Amino acid sequence: MRGYIRTFSLCIVIALLSLLFLFSKHDAESFLKQVRAPLEPSVAKNLNGVKSKQGPTATRPHRLGDVAHKVTSPGQRETLMQLAVVACGERHGEAVNMLKTTAMLSSRDLRFHIFAEEQLHTNIKAALDSWPAFIRVKFSYVVHPISFPHENHEEWSQLFKPCASQRLFLPMILREVDSLLYVDTDVLFLQPIELIWDMLALFNSTQLVAMAPEHEEPRIAWYSRFSRHPYYGRTGINSGVMLMNLTRMRRTHFENDMTSVGLHWDELLMPLLQKYKLNITWGDQDLINIIFHYNPERVFTFPCHWNYRPDHCIYGSNCIPAEEEGVVILHGNRGVFHSDKQPAFKAVYDAFKHYTFGEDLVKSFLLPLEVALNGTTHTYCGKVSHFFTRGLGKSVKRIQRRTLPGG
Repeated sequence: MRGYIRTFSLCIVIALLSLLFLFSKHDAESFLKQVRAPLEPSVAKNLNGVKSKQGPTATRPHRLGDVAHKVTSPGQRETLMQLAVVACGERHGEAVNMLKTTAMLSSRDLRFHIFAEEQLHTNIKAALDSWPAFIRVKFSYVVHPISFPHENHEEWSQLFKPCASQRLFLPMILREVDSLLYVDTDVLFLQPIELIWDMLALFNSTQLVAMAPEHEEPRIAWYSRFSRHPYYGRTGINSGVMLMNLTRMRRTHFENDMTSVGLHWDELLMPLLQKYKLNITWGDQDLINIIFHYNPERVFTFPCHWNYRPDHCIYGSNCIPAEEEGVVILHGNRGVFHSDKQPAFKAVYDAFKHYTFGEDLVKSFLLPLEVALNGTTHTYCGKVSHFFTRGLGKSVKRIQRRTLPGG
């Protein structure tokens, strides 16, 4: 009899303990829901205080519709957009033309960071200062000297092209800057820079840099066929247009194949160069690909029309977003802005270069450009050159309406 009583008592105790456990779990879950509630609508704050969606992954295509509303939303807090370019040798003319495209099309405040050799500073300043007051009021600028670590200055300055690797050191040089858009000199903005700047608000909690793939098709991509080092994703990434959250880059410990612990950005660069310098072809872009091969969760990839190059049309169109939405940023790599190899690219560059601020944007810029592009249809890129003017035409007409009396 005693055995039955003991068994019954033990069952009672177990039942009571089970009920206590369930109640405590329910309370804990309720508490966690209350704590998480502010974050659950997939909105958090990134390091520069801008609300950002947590949803996008590194491979989700991001279209103009995702960010275009941010340009025109009434009452939105506008932050100073920071743009960096590195100009050495004869590239300063390209750099000035690129800056001209941003000043023409943007409606927000800009700050230019121009890194150039000492002998180019006077010419760059003279060019920017010669623009009319209604353009100059849109931007401020700083012309910086070229700056590399003293002990390895020569090695870094001659990597790939003169000064090209300067971009690797921007997080350390511009310590007071939170976020930055870096572009190569051979880039033209065909739509307002604020469209790409607002992608910062789409970064999730781990992403700290945004770039486009190097190619759309792995079977004919350079990295997947010829690379002798690790690279990002299926085709690598192109660093000619590089949107960066510098604060996150300075704070992050990056995984790598040299140490068992993560390294800060500034600790990583020289060991990486020493290990791979005999295996890299494209200099600093290859180093960037190696870094993000081991840290893919840090990358926000945007589609090809945000970094549109001759490779996207030279053998026929292979950039579907450009077909649907037009080109946002035109990247004339391999010198196509200055040769007759790709006359459609050269036509766009020359149209911006020869336009005089204050002239009618439609009559003196857009219409002559369309005529010039019609003369390039004997090339594959010329056949799709309407991709270049689709968004550009809308931007020009929007500016025209805004500047008209009563507009």
